[in-house]
Amino acid sequence: MRIINEVKLDFSDVLLRPKRSTLVSRSEVSLEREYTFRNGGKYKGVPIMAANMDGVGEQLMAFTLAKQGLFTVLKKSLNNTDNLNHILNTISNDSFSVSMGTSDEEIGKFDTLYEKLEGRLKYVCIDIANGYSRRLAHVVEMLRHSYPELIIIAGNVVTAEMVEELLIRGADIIKVGIGSGAVCTTRVKTGVGYPQFSAIVECADAAHGLGGHIIADGGCTCAGDVAKAFGAGADFVMLGSLFAGHIEGGGKTVECTSTGEKFIEFYGMSSKTANDKHFGGLKDYRSSEGRTVQIPFKGSILDTIQDINGGLRSACTYVGAKSLKHLSKCATFIRVNNTHNRVLENYTTGY
Repeated sequence: MRIINEVKLDFSDVLLRPKRSTLVSRSEVSLEREYTFRNGGKYKGVPIMAANMDGVGEQLMAFTLAKQGLFTVLKKSLNNTDNLNHILNTISNDSFSVSMGTSDEEIGKFDTLYEKLEGRLKYVCIDIANGYSRRLAHVVEMLRHSYPELIIIAGNVVTAEMVEELLIRGADIIKVGIGSGAVCTTRVKTGVGYPQFSAIVECADAAHGLGGHIIADGGCTCAGDVAKAFGAGADFVMLGSLFAGHIEGGGKTVECTSTGEKFIEFYGMSSKTANDKHFGGLKDYRSSEGRTVQIPFKGSILDTIQDINGGLRSACTYVGAKSLKHLSKCATFIRVNNTHNRVLENYTTGY
């Protein structure tokens, strides 16, 4: 047993320090990024991703986000030829990724899918909760050998050495985050995790040294956290709870009889709800590691995108970054004990 005494930080522990800027208006800031991946392939767009969760990584969400230049990682249950043909006929394969696990069954399913779709899939996300499993590295290496042109996303991990391992095995983009999601209870059930801000800083440094990229997955509670994630070095930011509760995500709607207020059911993909829906129930050797909650219905995702994009542009102007590309280069963070005034937080109807 050993203890690492260095303090690790979360989004709530830091603020971006403002600096002099030559920018006159937020409208001058470009949020579009262009990336060339270490194994080939290019990306161009606003590098914000919808998470591969029920109620978020859905078809309608992918169609809507693609029109705004954003990206969707589709939930695993959409992996069938009919769904993906429809998606590929509607939006560019630059706008979405399919998801898969590491079992032999899922590998076989992906092989069949790729063949039936005649190689039109550009991205695959190999997504497991514990990216430290030896199996993940093996599957990444196997897929890289079988599909040299594929852009491979792999995760989740939170430390530099595992980022390096997965990149060396053949991944292009590493998903960073364990236990930081709003409906994730991994830290409560297992005692395992890593504060998300520090995880991003350390993993981005490791990835960029090898020509790789990272996705900051989880922990963003507001537009300001998205700005902090990019400032910390994330190439992409993946959103779950911030993108949940919208028309485009579908989901079960519940109406409060006394007030008429509408709520949408939202749950973690390791929750009992998700296991009952997709896997025939929770296996007797595991526990639920996700919450099931009801969140207020938020209307169209377009309003939330405007809020996040506006916050990002404003953050860039505060630190003198002419584009999102320059945000991490211009960012200086300060450690704080409190990030904002909460006195009227429970009375607000929105930002």
